[in-house]
Amino acid sequence: MTAKYLLPEDWLAKISRFQVATASKLRGQHKGSHRSQRFGASLDFSDFREYHLGDDVRQIDWNVFARTDKYFIKRFLDEQEMRVHILLDATKSMGEDAKWLFARQIVASLGLMVLGRDDRLSFSFIQEDIKPPFRRKGAMYRRAFLQVVTDIEEASYSGSFAQGALKVLPKDSTVLFIVTDGLEPIEEWEQLLKRLPRYAGDVRIVQIITQEELAPHYSGDIRLLDRETGNDVNVTMSSKVLDTYHARRLLHEEEFEAICRRFGIRKLQLKVEDGLQYAIFQQFVKAHWIR
Repeated sequence: MTAKYLLPEDWLAKISRFQVATASKLRGQHKGSHRSQRFGASLDFSDFREYHLGDDVRQIDWNVFARTDKYFIKRFLDEQEMRVHILLDATKSMGEDAKWLFARQIVASLGLMVLGRDDRLSFSFIQEDIKPPFRRKGAMYRRAFLQVVTDIEEASYSGSFAQGALKVLPKDSTVLFIVTDGLEPIEEWEQLLKRLPRYAGDVRIVQIITQEELAPHYSGDIRLLDRETGNDVNVTMSSKVLDTYHARRLLHEEEFEAICRRFGIRKLQLKVEDGLQYAIFQQFVKAHWIR
């Protein structure tokens, strides 16, 4: 299939034993593979409680009645599906080849975990023409999901990711993953993040960066092109210019971290050059985002 280039050949087998981990209360109304905090009709026994008028008499434990001469009913753990939404930043700043491939590989890996565990997956990205998100449940849709992610060939959205994100988000998610480089102005991120808890009980930002962004290697007189606006500027890359860049980048990161903490949102920074295996099997596991 055309999705083969997006992930290594043996990748599905490697991630099939993992699943998304969350302590958030599950919101799905359909049966799934996760224990919810509610009680229902699964086969896993929880405890007893006294019978009250209106309770299902079929749940009465007659063995307990024989011993105590009181009516008790059995309670069972309910099984509820997890609803996971993945939102991909497709603005032009994500368009550098290695970054864009890596971001889609992260999206694909997370989605395959969700679909392989009988949970409900939805996926969206911002584009010029708003389209319905991908929504499916079950392992039979893994190939279709891979194809959808593969077919997003370019990061070409010219607007603001932070300002447009809410237009493509469902409001019924258990876990919301946002895959982005986080380069939007802090003021725009703040306006978005403070509204996200109403969309999901567990919000996580996967920040994709490159070594070039962390430590530019340019020197001398160069022309820089802004991917977002298309504007260019001539710059002499002196040590002073580089120092100013590093200071501004660090300030942006500190402020980004601070607003994430303020709104109870977890953030994980992944460097493209570290590779997909390190990101999934080391960073995601260590952060307890998957298990």
